[in-house]
Amino acid sequence: MATATSDSSDTDSQRLLAPARLTADNRLEFRRLVLEALEVSSRNGDKLVHVDLGLTIEIDAGGLGVLVLLQKRARERGLRTRLLRTPRPIREMLHLTRLDALFEFADAG
Repeated sequence: MATATSDSSDTDSQRLLAPARLTADNRLEFRRLVLEALEVSSRNGDKLVHVDLGLTIEIDAGGLGVLVLLQKRARERGLRTRLLRTPRPIREMLHLTRLDALFEFADAG
């Protein structure tokens, strides 16, 4: 299950925990969570949105679409998007689709 929290280690950010399977089956729930988190971040004056992919074992085009939507909407609000703990297969998929250029990456939160 995906969740959103304020990140106590970085007061200028919001943290989203992506689900284990970020696929067409659950993309609408994660999309809703992403858009709500962006609204909170915008109201709080945050500068960064983290998406923790550490537990994500599967992603498809629907999941990639939600990540792209997040990045686009975050940029429109002046926020940066950082993917945390991105598993190698997902990082490779982002690279192959040339979507990796849209995001910052960090190994740890």
